[in-house]
Amino acid sequence: MRTVSEHQRDVAELLAPLFAQLDSEAETVPLREALHRVLFADLLAPIDLPPFDNSQMDGYVLRAAESGASLFVAATIPAGSNPAELASGQAAPIMTGAKIPAGADAVVPVELAEPARFLEPGAQVRLPSVPTDHFIRRAGSDLAAGQLALRAGTRLGPAQLGLAAALGLAELQVRRRPRVTLLSTGDEVLPPGQPLRPGAIYDANSTLLGTALVEAGAQLRVLPSLPDDPAELAATLNRLEDVDLLISTGGISQGAYEVVKQALAGKVEFHSVAMQPGGPQAIGAVPTASGVRLPFLGFPGNPVSTLVSFEMFLRPLLAGPRTVVRARITSAVSSPEAKHQVRRGFFQAGTVELLGGPGSHLLHALSTANALVQLPVGLTALEAEEEVEVWLL
Repeated sequence: MRTVSEHQRDVAELLAPLFAQLDSEAETVPLREALHRVLFADLLAPIDLPPFDNSQMDGYVLRAAESGASLFVAATIPAGSNPAELASGQAAPIMTGAKIPAGADAVVPVELAEPARFLEPGAQVRLPSVPTDHFIRRAGSDLAAGQLALRAGTRLGPAQLGLAAALGLAELQVRRRPRVTLLSTGDEVLPPGQPLRPGAIYDANSTLLGTALVEAGAQLRVLPSLPDDPAELAATLNRLEDVDLLISTGGISQGAYEVVKQALAGKVEFHSVAMQPGGPQAIGAVPTASGVRLPFLGFPGNPVSTLVSFEMFLRPLLAGPRTVVRARITSAVSSPEAKHQVRRGFFQAGTVELLGGPGSHLLHALSTANALVQLPVGLTALEAEEEVEVWLL
């Protein structure tokens, strides 16, 4: 039986050439298609951000040296306008985000004016003393043109895409996504939506693992579920093209109809990993008709085992590690001494509550969890209030 770390190492070695290739291949995509993609090269700011000096408040813009006195009200400056120079002895009503006129260097919030409202041009308003740059956002104060905006390798989320949009960029160069083909096996597996015959189950893995792969940045292709026919499976795999990674679920354990094991015996390795759930694992490279040896990972068929396998062995390579915290467990727990057990839990306020048992079929418990609780090899029991390592989902 191999350890979790040994299998993690082998998966990383198997996929290292693929990730090296992806690091050298760029695509240009619109911002709306760049979510969860990985930035290909360093991004330098093409403009200052903000691009001009602007008001942080709704108020009066003036010369700071003339504050603390009554000033004549000039024309209002709305956002989006290009105001004329402000004359000495004047203060202009200005809206949040509006450009600061030449000659002005401070803003007084309207609620501090006397009277505390916007007045018509030509009226007089008394404004308190304020320093230079009071409530002014200077051009480039967030990011100056030419500065590094985002580093190569950054995973693009809403904040990063918002920055790119604010810099005026309509598209970005990103790394090519790994093309992953996913298949579920088993005579008993039916697509959701069909009548459920006796002895059959619905295919949860294609959706569960498929959406996890997409969320982690993969370009996904899902094959129809295959029956327990080794010849049909081998023929299907032999025809695959334009694939970077093949993943199967099911058919790799110790049963009499382990179709993946039968079809790929001698071509890939089958291991028992000291992990619960997710002990059975397969790894290797599958030959195809085009002469390509396709990297292959075989995960167990039970849904929780499938997702735990993905989280332990593949997701960190695709999207980086989960956030790890220490938390106090709310109830006592036991774990097999020779296995790394992964339990589902709900984390909040420094504590984690276990949900369901250790069983690999407890999909409902997984659906209500926001964390994976790690119980490593050698740990047999914990009492309530003891600390555990928690991966936040």
